[in-house]
Amino acid sequence: MRLYGVVGWKNAGKTGLMERLVTEVTGRGFSVSTVKHAHHTFDVDQPGKDSHRHRVAGATEVLLASRKRIALMHELRDEKEPTLEELLQRLGPVDLVLVEGYKRDAHPKVEAHRAETGNPLIATDDPTVRAVASDTALDLDRPVFDLNDTGAIADFILREVGL
Repeated sequence: MRLYGVVGWKNAGKTGLMERLVTEVTGRGFSVSTVKHAHHTFDVDQPGKDSHRHRVAGATEVLLASRKRIALMHELRDEKEPTLEELLQRLGPVDLVLVEGYKRDAHPKVEAHRAETGNPLIATDDPTVRAVASDTALDLDRPVFDLNDTGAIADFILREVGL
């Protein structure tokens, strides 16, 4: 499975870059899936809906299906959080999986960086960060792209994964 990550600190532009990369790469005819790590509790269904009622009642998994999409919710309850590798095994085959977050995992990554956040670069201490997409010029030992140059960033990632 071809895998590439987008990492960065809060408000660095990760989600916007992910969105643009998915549009760019799928526009070139490749299939893409995404994995997004959240550091906080989140909910994808709403109180009062049948799926929410099933989950709150104690169901381990709730599969919601229609003609347009399916959604599988799995309650961890007291289970440990699955690893990225375990999550990837649940995905169907695609040309490329883009991962937002999981900055400590060993897959190759591009770092999104905005100077205004004042956060240090992850890349300086992490060799798995193969390039940086920034809103400011940086002097690094790896490629630096303009954060908004989605085409160049996509070219780099696709070369890196062999597509």
